[in-house]
Amino acid sequence: MAKDVALVLSSGGARGLAHIGAIEELEAHGYRITSIAGCSMGALIGGVYAAGKLEEFREWMKTVDRKKMLELTDFSFSLNHLVKGTRIIEAIMEFVPDIPIEDLPIPYCAVATDWKSGHEVVFREGSLFEAIRASISLPSFYEPVKRDGMILIDGGVTNPIPMNRVVRHEGDILVGIDVSGHDYEAQWRRHHELAEKRKRSTSLSQQILNRLIPDNLDFNYYTMLSRVSSLMIRQNSILMAQLMKPDILIDIQMARYGGFDYDKSERLIAIGRQKTLQAISKL
Repeated sequence: MAKDVALVLSSGGARGLAHIGAIEELEAHGYRITSIAGCSMGALIGGVYAAGKLEEFREWMKTVDRKKMLELTDFSFSLNHLVKGTRIIEAIMEFVPDIPIEDLPIPYCAVATDWKSGHEVVFREGSLFEAIRASISLPSFYEPVKRDGMILIDGGVTNPIPMNRVVRHEGDILVGIDVSGHDYEAQWRRHHELAEKRKRSTSLSQQILNRLIPDNLDFNYYTMLSRVSSLMIRQNSILMAQLMKPDILIDIQMARYGGFDYDKSERLIAIGRQKTLQAISKL
């Protein structure tokens, strides 16, 4: 007997590709997704799924390597963003139609944040891709979306895993897929091991680099701000889970992959499948 699922997908950049594997594993075990809500990358994956184009998206992601990532990056000379974000959306729209959210076969919503008011903004109708584009607007990276007097940025700022926004149906179960967190301790151990390996290297070029490059080069303003932002988002996702108490919470913390590893889609999808199988096997 199929089990109806109200599915919620978190923010997490490229780590959100694990959502694809999670969805595939849920369906393989007889779960039927009857509504979906997402934030940032979760909004993109959820919207593509709701439009019935997840398989096409996965196949397209297989073609994304570092070269293609650069081709899809429309750099902008602006004081408030580095990338316009138009090119990537147009590429996806070549095989995913921009249909009204209210016409999707299952209820769907995406969340963004109004930079001016600080309020969460929930998209339940209108252009699917306007909702996605607003939800993925990573502050200072993607150009914000201007709409109805608002300046819209990434939904992860206010609600990284919007369990309180997904449509519920009688008898369904609430399932959250959270890729917003990193395994920070494992990341630190891995970084330390690589640093020690470089120090022990007998390569002349590596020895020269060891003398020229300070040990704490990667501990800088950017990494400090990035880690602080990530920790704040992670704490918000934990609090949401405590508030909503999902029936299944699939918490996927990664040590090896980051928010811009879009060229590693199949590895990330495999992690999503593995972690989802582990979670539902415990029920």
